[in-house]
Amino acid sequence: MKNHLTCPRCGGSVEKYRNPFPTVDIIIEIDRADGKAPGIVLIERKNPPFGWALPGGFVDYGESLESAAVREAEEETSLQVNLRYQLGAYSDPGRDPRFHTVTVVFVASAVGEPKAADDAAAVRVFDRDSVPIQLAFDHDKILQDYFEKCRPED
Repeated sequence: MKNHLTCPRCGGSVEKYRNPFPTVDIIIEIDRADGKAPGIVLIERKNPPFGWALPGGFVDYGESLESAAVREAEEETSLQVNLRYQLGAYSDPGRDPRFHTVTVVFVASAVGEPKAADDAAAVRVFDRDSVPIQLAFDHDKILQDYFEKCRPED
């Protein structure tokens, strides 16, 4: 979507573009105490839109997608993650009720005990059968893709 601004120097018309915000989301696999398949770390959001969600957030100017994913994972879960691969990109303009975002989803592994921090009110490890049915944003679709493509045997 383009808007026009007036150049303060020459008075000419300058186009202003409105673009989606780049974000990252991280599916953090973590070993469970029962020794079964790795669990998935979800956060309970402290800010609207509320609900359970994948850890993630906005990419800062000058930051790579990978660096943003590592930073956001640690900020929200207190875990240092090892990025393994990209699951995909999700760009539905309605995926975030606040504004248009485009996210790149990474799958990562971590060791340790997750602790809620930053934008997370709580953090918990879920298995495939205990993931909440309704998640914030389009994270239910992302996890459906993850389980179908990456862990069909679970």
